[in-house]
Amino acid sequence: MFNFLKGVVGGSGGGQKDLPYNIGDPYPSAWSSWSHFRGTSKDDGSPVSIFSLSGSNPQDGRLAAGRNGVKRLRTVRHPNILSFLYSYEVEAVDGSGTKVTIYIVTEPAMPLYEKIKELSLEGTQRDEYYAWGLHQIAKAVSFLNNDCKLVHGNVCLESVVVTQTLDWKLHAFDVLSEYDGTSGTATGPMLPYEWLVGSQYKSVELAKSDWVAIRKSPPWAIDSWGLGCLIYEIFSGMKLGKTEELRNTASIPKSLLPDYQRLLSSTPSRRLNASKLIENSEYFQNKLVDTIHFMEILSLKDSVEKDTFFRKLPNLTEQLPRQIVLKKLFPLLTSALEYGSATAPALTALLKIGSWLSAEEYTLKVLPTIIKLFASNDRAIRVALLQHIDQYGESLSAQAVDEQVYPHVATGFVDTSSILRELTLKSMLIMAPKLSQRNLSGSLLKYLSKLQVDEEPAIRTNTTILLGNIASYLNDGTRKRVLINAFTVRALRDTFSPARGAGVMALCATSSYYDTTEIATRILPNIVVLTIDPDSDVRSKVFQAVDQFMQILKQSNEKSNAGDTAHAGSLGLSSMPGNAGLLEWAMSSLTLKGKPLDQAPIAASNSVRPVTTTTAASSGLIETPSMAPVRVSSSSDFADAPAPPSPTLTDGWGEIENGVHEEQYSDKDGWDDIKPLEEPKPSSALANIQAAQKRPVSQPKPQAATSLRSKSTVKAVATKDEDDDLWGSIAVPTPKIASKSLKVKTSGAVEDDDPWAAIAAPPPTTKAKPLSAGRGRGTKAAAPKLGAQRINRTSSSGMQ
Repeated sequence: MFNFLKGVVGGSGGGQKDLPYNIGDPYPSAWSSWSHFRGTSKDDGSPVSIFSLSGSNPQDGRLAAGRNGVKRLRTVRHPNILSFLYSYEVEAVDGSGTKVTIYIVTEPAMPLYEKIKELSLEGTQRDEYYAWGLHQIAKAVSFLNNDCKLVHGNVCLESVVVTQTLDWKLHAFDVLSEYDGTSGTATGPMLPYEWLVGSQYKSVELAKSDWVAIRKSPPWAIDSWGLGCLIYEIFSGMKLGKTEELRNTASIPKSLLPDYQRLLSSTPSRRLNASKLIENSEYFQNKLVDTIHFMEILSLKDSVEKDTFFRKLPNLTEQLPRQIVLKKLFPLLTSALEYGSATAPALTALLKIGSWLSAEEYTLKVLPTIIKLFASNDRAIRVALLQHIDQYGESLSAQAVDEQVYPHVATGFVDTSSILRELTLKSMLIMAPKLSQRNLSGSLLKYLSKLQVDEEPAIRTNTTILLGNIASYLNDGTRKRVLINAFTVRALRDTFSPARGAGVMALCATSSYYDTTEIATRILPNIVVLTIDPDSDVRSKVFQAVDQFMQILKQSNEKSNAGDTAHAGSLGLSSMPGNAGLLEWAMSSLTLKGKPLDQAPIAASNSVRPVTTTTAASSGLIETPSMAPVRVSSSSDFADAPAPPSPTLTDGWGEIENGVHEEQYSDKDGWDDIKPLEEPKPSSALANIQAAQKRPVSQPKPQAATSLRSKSTVKAVATKDEDDDLWGSIAVPTPKIASKSLKVKTSGAVEDDDPWAAIAAPPPTTKAKPLSAGRGRGTKAAAPKLGAQRINRTSSSGMQ
């Protein structure tokens, strides 16, 4: 029999060196003759608890009881019972004889008495935590008595330990035995090792060893008495010295006092069952117990209950004990999010609790959960992650962002939901610095090229702003190919005025990346057109941009005149304005949902903060402040001026490699295909104008004067300089805002007294446009149609 039990607990061995665990420091207290040590696994270093019991005689009753405890702990499993991991028994021979030691390895735990002193809880928080702990122990006792028909026999303060998640768990199963009261033939002690129980913890019938009365009592009678002893020790703060002390109820909460008295009833049959204690006690109805209980049965709740609970949880965590929230509630929350049982609002609570952790703990406990959530297909979870990215984005490593996070986030660029597309776009402001050039220049820019022609005007605007903010992370070749084309070809020609304003501001913010040739030939010709933009906000930004770029050109000219040839061609970053701060997001597409794009009434952007440029004293930079929220002008200025046409997919950014949706872009679709124009030879019409400027100009005809108001004619008017060179040598193609091309007459038709007639727009006409479907006079006869035709019949004329 001894050999069998020894085999059950692990067999004999060579000592602690054969134990696959390292034994650490002991705790001050443990149950009965056991010693409780801290320990770690030799394999992975994970923490454990190690209990040891030693005896000099293999037939020692304490060793027999210890083997019983090992066997029971190994076979009885419950969430509120200490988890068994490993057992080991070793015999060591010394000079005086043989020493037998039994080891039990369990999950890491700490004696309850020591944990209570460590937490030092007071007031309501202490009562709530004690209620939660007693609730757990009562469930464990109820499981043993009612479900397993077992009697623990020694429920007290020393038989309870606390895990790392602050859960109370029952152990010390040395006395545990089956309840045999239903057997009429049973004789002798029902608890063979009851002599291990201290006399102060024994009920009246157990102290008398009245086994007949015990067998007539319900299975919970002995352990209900033990629960009463445990309650007394917890609230009095000291271990029970003698049974008479249980009459002192001064420290027992009033809401728990009636149940406490029933647990310690002198009549065994009248003692309160542990299951009834859980169900009926008013003391267990508090916020902490209800919150943890809801989290433990979360999978049984419907979506409405979950949503309501998680929306209240962030505020609720402020009222609960901080240590319990971090060590108990937080692990439950992370597990619920990872396995999909929690709803999106749970992420807010997770990030709030995570903010209480140290930076190291945050990296180990919060970020792995967030990275896993990015792979979720739940759109609400993805939206919540992107909405709160500013709270955790900086803590993510560059490798994690580039390899694990970005591939999942990038799917939001092509999502059908405009909200998700916009949040994905804004998240790139935090992720872009951590992306590799492969993802940044290849994948991301391809997505941004598509978003710049998105159906939502706010997304188009914010795409331009984002590109201006992440320009510093692009390599020189990509910046040369992308920036000017993105800001001029698309942004400045957008029908949405805030998008045009964003293009101007982005050009200013990235001015350090352009040389003087690009400024003079590609940037200024495009932005000066917007000095007559219909929107006053855009005009004000354009005038400031023109001043800024002109100052750059003046600085370059001064250096060139001073003989500084090293900097004559281009200005370095240290002497260039821009890049002083990030551009702010213009608006949200939520405010534009369902509204006409040409009107764009944005409620949050009715005010305009003028954009100013200031010279930094330290570095000589012209600082461009952040973009203020922009609005659509409601004034009637330039009401008749046509707005620039909307960009289309034909104005691409260029062939960006390793991108997506390559089939949607043709070879002529690139930003790199848009090159500065070569200097054309002046046309015959312009030659006449140059000649006319050298002699007095006669008064133009009224019709020609009127026609000069059009944008096409204004763009063609040249200033007179030393070499009489008009804008033709550096001008960009005619802006797409012109609805019709100019009809320039040949030089032979130019009248000598009107030098502008060659390029003037035709005089306005009031003639009605031809009607469609062949109706009205002055239209061409309709072409004959093939096939069967409908024949109109009238009563008078018959068939026609």
